[in-house]
Amino acid sequence: MATLAWRRSVGLAFLAGALILFVPDQARAADVPVPPENLLSDRGRGDISDADRDFVIKVRLAGLWEIPAGEMAQDKSNSARIKKIGRSIADQHEELDLLTRNAAKKLDIALPNEPNKDQQGWLAEMEESQGPEFDDVYIDRLRAAHGKIFPAIATIRASTRNDTVRKLAQQANQFVMTHMTLLESSGIVDYAGLPTAPPPGAATAQAQARVVPAAEESSTSGTNVPLILAALGGGLAAGVVATRQLVGNRRSAYRSRRTRYYAD
Repeated sequence: MATLAWRRSVGLAFLAGALILFVPDQARAADVPVPPENLLSDRGRGDISDADRDFVIKVRLAGLWEIPAGEMAQDKSNSARIKKIGRSIADQHEELDLLTRNAAKKLDIALPNEPNKDQQGWLAEMEESQGPEFDDVYIDRLRAAHGKIFPAIATIRASTRNDTVRKLAQQANQFVMTHMTLLESSGIVDYAGLPTAPPPGAATAQAQARVVPAAEESSTSGTNVPLILAALGGGLAAGVVATRQLVGNRRSAYRSRRTRYYAD
């Protein structure tokens, strides 16, 4: 009996090992990398564009309304999950706001001290709601806002020339992805109500249009167009003449060979 029990234990252990090997998605989670911030410099070096300044201001504005919104969730929501989401997002925005103010000070960017008109309207909606109604407003407004700033952060992260803005964009990206995940964990996000992505063709055309240098655009515009058309016309005429000559020569050679053939 002991030998039989031992054999069964070994068999179960072997089966468990096989499952780990042949069902990796369930047994072993993939290691998702987190970008190391210590590899980025933060010395305020590099040109700052208007888009960079607008980005820093928008990150500040996000905290100015999402922090009080998270505070309201503690009083107006009846859901322990919504309260926890609101608490986490508010606390994390306080950390992100500190990073933003430090970056703005280094780059001499003036920051607002109150939410903009749209954000004040969203806070007013939350003030007027309670319970499940508050939950819907809170989740919908924050998820939509994070969805709008998410691609904007990616654009700045990929294009900025300034190292401080680059690092802030990377940090903000991590916060926004975390917040979107927290909001979606509520289970009440109205995905059908979110904006859809532009068609691939339209997005590609817009990207290609942005890549064309201004000098290249100017070289094919204005008074240069007639010169280009004239050159194309001249090339076409020369090609026609050359083709006719080639065809004529071939016909003459063919007739000569044919005459000699019949003469023989």
